[in-house]
Parts: sequence; C-alpha cells; structure tokens
Amino acid sequence: MPYRYIDDIATADAAFALWGESREELFRSAAEALVHEMVENLAAIHPRETVEFTLEQGALDLLLMDFLSELIYLKDARQLLLKVDELEIGEGPDGFTLRSSCCGERIDPARHHLLADVKAATLYRLRVEQVDGRWEGTVVLDI
Repeated sequence: MPYRYIDDIATADAAFALWGESREELFRSAAEALVHEMVENLAAIHPRETVEFTLEQGALDLLLMDFLSELIYLKDARQLLLKVDELEIGEGPDGFTLRSSCCGERIDPARHHLLADVKAATLYRLRVEQVDGRWEGTVVLDI
C-alpha cells in the first residue's frame, strides 16, 4: 500500500501521506487512498463502467487536487466508485496534462460498505514533490 493515513493533521478530516516511484504511481496511490476512505473493501468494486477524462493544470499539486476532485464529483453526480485503470501525466510549457481511464460501478449499499462521504480534496497541506528520486505527497480530504 503506497500510502498511509495521518491522524494528527486535521480534525474532522482525513489526511494521508503518499509516495511512488513516478508521478503516475503517486496519483494512483492518492486515488486508492481516496476510495478506500469511502469504501471498506476495494475488491467489492467491480469494473462495470469505464470513465475517461483529461485534466490540465499549471502545477502538479493542483493537478492532484483536480484529479481527486473529479473522482469525488463522479461519486456524487453519477454515484460511481472508481479505481484507476490507466493514468498518464505529461508535462509541457503550460504545465501538466493528466489522461485517465477509471473503471468501477454505481454504489450498491448491499455490497459496498460505505465508511465516509468525502466532500472535497482540500488545499490544506497539499504537497507533491520529488525527494531523493521518489515522489511524495500529502493530501487532506474534507469529510
């Protein structure tokens, strides 16, 4: 598991530290931690629907926030619990582009034991940086 929950950052919120060998691995870790905050058993989410999206942002940390926000939006607007299938991050003169394909299904209370209703990814203590060749970050979620 390339993330760990942090208990002492924010009261009434959820926070986690994450890491990966690449930016893509870091973002995948963040998505997994987000969904695991909402659903007890990730294996209960079956790949019945695929959603693809592209995001652009000038800063990598803000791209991570936008990515998590998109997953939260899809949970709220379409009742979809999604896991990342494919993810690619490109860098250009204007910033970063993320292309993602996520698979999952509509929330089924009979199979998905819901834990918390995540409302948003926040800017509080948001961090993405490369440290000694490894990508690390911190995310705080509003629940």
